[in-house]
Amino acid sequence: MSGRNAPRQYPRSARVNEVVQQVLADEVERLSDPRLGFVTITGVDVSADLRHADVFYTVMGGEEQHAETAAGLAAAKSHLRGALGRQVRMKYLPDLHFQEDPGLEQGLRIEAILREIHEHEAGASDPDAAPGSDAGA
Repeated sequence: MSGRNAPRQYPRSARVNEVVQQVLADEVERLSDPRLGFVTITGVDVSADLRHADVFYTVMGGEEQHAETAAGLAAAKSHLRGALGRQVRMKYLPDLHFQEDPGLEQGLRIEAILREIHEHEAGASDPDAAPGSDAGA
């Protein structure tokens, strides 16, 4: 009996999120908007009633590129929604809300902290650099 249920290892909402993310990522690649530089759709969270979808993305570049990408995605919203409607059969076509994924920034912050810790440990293990190394003398 468990073999019959094996294909359903995760909830329907996770499958919907995955399909919507794939369609949007493919469609964003096809867009010819110069404001969309190196943008990646990193995740989608579709509400339980399928009426809203938070689309998370990352973009490489400075603050100006981040602002341009946000504007480009906002301008392409109706096109992306239409492509989603053509490619995925859903009861409702969700309204797309684009949000920059905070995970990349948090990851960079953690990496910087770890780098500081390693540099501090390397400096502490060097007997010439350690303050008070001849405290016993």
